[in-house]
Amino acid sequence: MSQKTLIVLIGPTGVGKTELSLRLAEHFQTGIVSSDSRQLYADLKIGTAAPTAEQLNRVPHYLVGTLQLTDYYSAAQYEQEALAVLETQFEQHDVMILTGGSMMYVDAICKGIDDIPSIDAETREIMLQRYESEGLEKLCAELRLLDPEYYKIVDLRNHKRVIHALEICYMTGKTYTSFRTQQKKERPFRIIKIGLTRDRAELYDRINQRVDIMMQEGLLEEARSVYPYRELNSLNTVGYKELFQYLDGNWELPFAIEKIKQNSRIYSRKQMTWFKRDEEIQWFHPDQEKDILDYLQLKIKK
Repeated sequence: MSQKTLIVLIGPTGVGKTELSLRLAEHFQTGIVSSDSRQLYADLKIGTAAPTAEQLNRVPHYLVGTLQLTDYYSAAQYEQEALAVLETQFEQHDVMILTGGSMMYVDAICKGIDDIPSIDAETREIMLQRYESEGLEKLCAELRLLDPEYYKIVDLRNHKRVIHALEICYMTGKTYTSFRTQQKKERPFRIIKIGLTRDRAELYDRINQRVDIMMQEGLLEEARSVYPYRELNSLNTVGYKELFQYLDGNWELPFAIEKIKQNSRIYSRKQMTWFKRDEEIQWFHPDQEKDILDYLQLKIKK
């Protein structure tokens, strides 16, 4: 096999990516690179459905549990680190597998993201203080003056995106728009995209069961252990933010659990909306393992 191949296994939360990715990795005798933005954090094992010790023993995994909650991390850093892992692993393997539900991280590897400068700690702190003291509305008005093009398309309710654009403006003296070329980057390997999908009722039932299992496995205790860090971006995540409402005394526990299920279902719909835009994805039901393998073998031989 002359060309290296990255199999990208994607689909909504709860669809069954984990078990199939393990079997595919065993079939191709290779490893798995995670594209889950929350599985990177070592303290979020249960709530992110991170690979278990048994699964890690079955197949080597990369970019799982490598960060602390307080670590700053971006999609640009992920792109750089994941590509470095792939470069090293492709020296030993002809096929590697990328799997996870973080849409932006998948795109970072398959398409690349723009080379936007990293923000220094001083600028980040200044902008955070301004947001807390002046409010979002004033920062939006400022963005309208400094970068009117981005102002027209950004979600003005998303303070993180507004702040980030202003950080770029102040750090570089250029507009955030000027860094957003959105040109697809060439990769030194072939990419084959496999999407997993289920009937909506079937998927929702699996999501509900998955939340119940997480609670049985100790999700509440995990949430309680990270509760002191609840304001961090790493914990702005379904499963934790609902349980924080319970720990705050705002919600009863059964209601918080139902909200986790509801928000997980909503997130699954967002994922599918994102993925459906990509015409390169070949869709299968997770039970169609033989069809998936036949398809992969055919594509890899080309």
